[in-house]
Amino acid sequence: MTIHVVGNVCVDASFRLERLPQPGETLNATAAGEGLGGKGANQAVAAARTGASVTLWAPLGRDAAGDGMESLLSSEISDLRLSRLDLPSDRSVILIDRYGENVIITAAACAEAFNPLTMCPLASTWSAGDMLLMQGNLGADVTVQCLEAARRAGLFTVLNPSPLASDAPDLSAVSLLIINRPEAEALTGETSADRAADRLRVRGATTVIVTLGSEGALVLDASSRLHIPAEKREAVDASGAGDCFAGTLAGLLAQRATLADAARLATRAAGLAVGRAGTLASFPTSAELAALTKTLKLENV
Repeated sequence: MTIHVVGNVCVDASFRLERLPQPGETLNATAAGEGLGGKGANQAVAAARTGASVTLWAPLGRDAAGDGMESLLSSEISDLRLSRLDLPSDRSVILIDRYGENVIITAAACAEAFNPLTMCPLASTWSAGDMLLMQGNLGADVTVQCLEAARRAGLFTVLNPSPLASDAPDLSAVSLLIINRPEAEALTGETSADRAADRLRVRGATTVIVTLGSEGALVLDASSRLHIPAEKREAVDASGAGDCFAGTLAGLLAQRATLADAARLATRAAGLAVGRAGTLASFPTSAELAALTKTLKLENV
């Protein structure tokens, strides 16, 4: 099984602060850095580090930033299908406070212009039994079209709809929805993760995972409801933890791990990421994921 990750790639500029600024306020950062990011890239790399076969379909600008990101991605993912557009490469600014909480702003001209069904041979490359993994960075209509085309072609579809679009996403072609608690509440109006997951299944998603930060994750399908606890860990930087979880989970499922086992290891992987600085730089390595697999005694991995 190949995981086709369709999403964005961007330059992440991160700034560490004692606290997040108030409106109109200027603060000096205690540290700053720049690196590869974007939810599509993050999730593709996390999936590849599990040992899964991954193809990344994403747009880049025809600029030096795009050249640099392509070079960095090539060291992690062997099958890159990158479309170079006559636009500036996408960029994100991440502000992180001393408790690891963050706010993110993204300039996403490439992601918003990208349609892999018309710009790339995506639909003629995937095969029945493969997996499609998408996020919320592309246009909402494009995301739905990709999910529907993949479902018709016999793929297992995974959606992590972050950032949320202004309109509620169509979940009728979603095999697995991965969503965090604030986003689940925003879509359903439910403050309870359990009730929100129930409503998201009613709206079409076959299986729903609500990530709960330091409380772990809730997994709900047609036959079971499971709470996966998280290890207690001091948060250094929570940016990218959701991408680490989603990519790791997808990679394990593609290698025939059970949903429960995949969620357990993905929760541990995200916990490791939260305890380190950086976004993609904080993700567990392939060796660390292999060690976690042995520690947790996972089946079929």
